[in-house]
Amino acid sequence: MKKVIFTLILGVIALCSGFGQQPVSGDLVIFHAGSLSVPMKEIAAAFKKINPEVNILMESAGSVECARKITDLNKPCDIMASSDYKVIDNILIPKFAGWNIKFVSNEMCIVYTEKSRYASQINAKNWYEILLKKDVAYGRADPNADPCGYRSLMTIQLAEKHYRKPGLAGLLTAKDQNYMRPKEVDLLAVLESQSVDYIFLYKSVAIQHNLKYLVLPSEVNLKDPKFTDLYNSAMVSINGKEPGQKVTMKGEPMIYGVTMISAAQNKPAALAFMQFLLSKEQGIKILENNGQPSVIPQPNPNFDKLPVSLKPFATK
Repeated sequence: MKKVIFTLILGVIALCSGFGQQPVSGDLVIFHAGSLSVPMKEIAAAFKKINPEVNILMESAGSVECARKITDLNKPCDIMASSDYKVIDNILIPKFAGWNIKFVSNEMCIVYTEKSRYASQINAKNWYEILLKKDVAYGRADPNADPCGYRSLMTIQLAEKHYRKPGLAGLLTAKDQNYMRPKEVDLLAVLESQSVDYIFLYKSVAIQHNLKYLVLPSEVNLKDPKFTDLYNSAMVSINGKEPGQKVTMKGEPMIYGVTMISAAQNKPAALAFMQFLLSKEQGIKILENNGQPSVIPQPNPNFDKLPVSLKPFATK
């Protein structure tokens, strides 16, 4: 085991030392989850210092929406980074991508400001009671557009079990549906404008925007692999690939995924960027500084299809 780890470390070091040796150029199109907006901007700027001839074009949206831009709208894209690796597995593989690398994690929390009603009273034992108050409004992302949306519903389902409150999920889900937004970062605007008091959001986004957040119990926040079986009991049905089709998403610990699109128009730049993104001392360092810890390396069912330069970031 130690030998394998040492080999992986050497491989990553070799990749890092090789950045910039073979210059890349041209447009590089990246679609990414809204929760990656802040770190991806930093990573792109750092990458451009080494590869100034690359013109990075980034689009942020809910991960499901990002995938559908590729599958339904045929929009050119080189790299897609999803806040849920399953979006890539379920929507892009095998027709639009051949593999997927798991790279960082996150957790659900309740985000608010000093001006939120009951901000001084909310805690891990009473948050659901406060969200249900008539004079309180809360927001969440659209489950059909963004993993944060269906993860919010999973968190609510798990809360019903954890706090032993039958009917809690139905009450919370039915409330404040007019404050649902296409992606999680869109919720920041309604929170900051005081249109809502609280939002379900990723911890990393709260950290990046210096917002107050309530840490939820591990049995609820979709963070801890120890509770995988419990998370699996939470299920949400979302729109599938075809009109009228439904796909059931099952709860599990949050893991982000990234892939290069099979029809990528700038594969040399895409590969160079992905090496940079996944490197412990480059992209991963920036991600961890923004509240998104690395999970590299993870077992990969498509390991044999990975480009050689990316194999150090996964296991077979």
